[in-house]
Amino acid sequence: MKSLIVYCSSHGTTEKVVGILSEKLTGEVVSVDLKKDHSLIDLNDFDVVIIGGSIHAGMIQRRIKKFIQTHHDELLEKEVGLFLVCMREGELAVDQFNHAYPQDLRKSSVALGLFGGEFLVSKMNFFERQVVKKVDGISTDQSKLDMEAITEFVSRFNNIKIYV
Repeated sequence: MKSLIVYCSSHGTTEKVVGILSEKLTGEVVSVDLKKDHSLIDLNDFDVVIIGGSIHAGMIQRRIKKFIQTHHDELLEKEVGLFLVCMREGELAVDQFNHAYPQDLRKSSVALGLFGGEFLVSKMNFFERQVVKKVDGISTDQSKLDMEAITEFVSRFNNIKIYV
């Protein structure tokens, strides 16, 4: 099985999650950070496509949205996984997830993942630190990554039988 993980990482948390996914997924895994890598991606080279991003000011990264728009029809024909890294929990996290990814893609996906998140205040710029402090009352680095959710997400893909 050959898997592609497409993501955007602003402060490194999504990149950290992609590293964990890459280690746990069976078969060959290629990861592409859309923020750094602007090369064309041929989805025909992959059996599985996993897309992930994080929430900033209530929205997923623009590059993730553009990737999905560009490849929408192809993605509906693939084994797809969608994940989100965010600090919100419960219904608010679900609402952010639903707003980040189109409904038809969510419905056709093999796995959906809400992996918790991190506030890496030490990596934020002045404006971001002020917003996080005012909105969430946080002034130091905090991590709430859900390793169980990540492991469950991966197991869905490791149990897929790909027929060529």
